[in-house]
Amino acid sequence: MTSTYWTNVASPLGPLLLTAAPDGALTSLCVPGQKGGRVVRDDWRQDRGPFHEAEEQLAAYFAGELKEFRLTWRTDGSVFREKVWAALDDIPYGSTVTYGEIAARIGASRAAVRAVGGAIGANPLLVVRPCHRVIGADGTLTGYAGGLERKVRLLTHEGVL
Repeated sequence: MTSTYWTNVASPLGPLLLTAAPDGALTSLCVPGQKGGRVVRDDWRQDRGPFHEAEEQLAAYFAGELKEFRLTWRTDGSVFREKVWAALDDIPYGSTVTYGEIAARIGASRAAVRAVGGAIGANPLLVVRPCHRVIGADGTLTGYAGGLERKVRLLTHEGVL
């Protein structure tokens, strides 16, 4: 029984690999060469069907017509990671927050900032869960699993840079 569907979607960031559960919930969105990104497995089923809405919303986002994704997704992380990833959903289009601000939003101590960074780096839903909007405390663009060049492109697209 197939448990994962996949497709590739063209984008200004390169081809995006999308995966979904059998019920159509998006489970990951990866870019080529992504640190920790998913790779198609032999037991996955290639099928564009579950991704129609995601493809439309991604096209609208990259065309500058969509600022907030409204997709059904499901992630599988620890309780801590899920809290961090949920906090990413509250970062408005065209703005940035720091890792420390994310830690504060989830009620984590200042000492947890490094763990927050690790959770953000493990975000399985690049672009739609906007980890690209998280920057260093001094305003610098810090790591991005999809590569700093892509982070710059996304923040430029959203008018931050």
